[in-house]
Amino acid sequence: MPHPRKLEQASAPQRLRLAAMGIEAECSLMLDEAPTRPEDLFGSPRDFIRGELMHRQGTSYHLPTGAAVYFDTGVIEVATPVVEIERGCAARAGRSLWESLAFVRQELDAWDARNGRATRLVGFSTHYNVSFALPPGQPVNGRTIEQLALLLTYILPAPVMLLATNRRSTGVGVRPRQDRIEITSDFTPSPSLMIATAALIVGVVREVMTWPSYALDELSRHGIPVISGFRPMPHTSRKGWLARFDCYPSNPFTSDIDTQPWRTERHGELGLRAIAGNTVRRFLRAIRRVCDPFTFRLIGAVMRGHSPSLLDLQDRPPEYEDVGRLCGWDALSSPAQLARSRYERVVIRAVCGRQLRIDGQRLRPVGMHGWSAIVFRREDNRRQVIALDDLVAHLEEWERG
Repeated sequence: MPHPRKLEQASAPQRLRLAAMGIEAECSLMLDEAPTRPEDLFGSPRDFIRGELMHRQGTSYHLPTGAAVYFDTGVIEVATPVVEIERGCAARAGRSLWESLAFVRQELDAWDARNGRATRLVGFSTHYNVSFALPPGQPVNGRTIEQLALLLTYILPAPVMLLATNRRSTGVGVRPRQDRIEITSDFTPSPSLMIATAALIVGVVREVMTWPSYALDELSRHGIPVISGFRPMPHTSRKGWLARFDCYPSNPFTSDIDTQPWRTERHGELGLRAIAGNTVRRFLRAIRRVCDPFTFRLIGAVMRGHSPSLLDLQDRPPEYEDVGRLCGWDALSSPAQLARSRYERVVIRAVCGRQLRIDGQRLRPVGMHGWSAIVFRREDNRRQVIALDDLVAHLEEWERG
């Protein structure tokens, strides 16, 4: 019998041709009001999710929404499929994530009913991923993804704090991950604020990526306010950098974001909201390019104090404590902006097992190859790996079929 690897066609490229983004959310699990490791309670997500699931890798499976669900060091993690970066991409990724969280909550409810138990999802963290690539035709000029991560650690924390964090938060991180930048922050129980955070991050990261240098002196050249005495620390998980509360002269998460002054290196004394707003204004065009209208207005409203930040509240709101019940998808963006992206539609077609005919050969999807390609089983029983980019051309036919 031939070796299994010989039955597989040459693998598709690992990198996507289009710039893309995605969101991951981690939730801790409570069982009968006691903290519980999901990997101890369930062997894999298949132990509480009903129906057929497409296997991804290890104990990771794809949901019917196209997202992946898996257990990661004591939390349940949900990751959206890749979404190409264009206007409205953050709203599309946010809708995908919250639909998937609702699906997981629904399956846990059914498990609770079957077993006479009570589970609860507690929001833990959110990771925002943005693909990395230098502008076509430009020389490298010493620019690396590691340098970019450090530079972004001086730019992103203040506006991300206003949009995504709460009084109990501890930091905002930036991690270089091969061909993508990952921003780590608290889980945000408001879908609208999570989408606003994603849009801000995508706009800023993709704009800074085009700068001719990733050296820290670019901060003064572009007029970015930096709090005096701020020194980022190595990230506590994987390589990267962390703007933790103790990297500042005092804790920015417990300060009054309007009245407590912060001495900055070049802009005098400013409140945290003013620092965040100043930063956003310098990236306004880049943020607008990826925003739906509602999200763009929300970012501006939070920065001006016309819409509340979670840091305006006295404590972390109770919505964190029961994700899928106390907080859920609110569908405030327009339906046109929430139309599924092409990459997302390809993944959903594959996950639901719908066959596709290419060059007279009927192909049955059987898995994912990373996030960039689909694995098919041919009629001759050979496996074939096809990039998402190549499947986009067959998308309308696939959806009709």
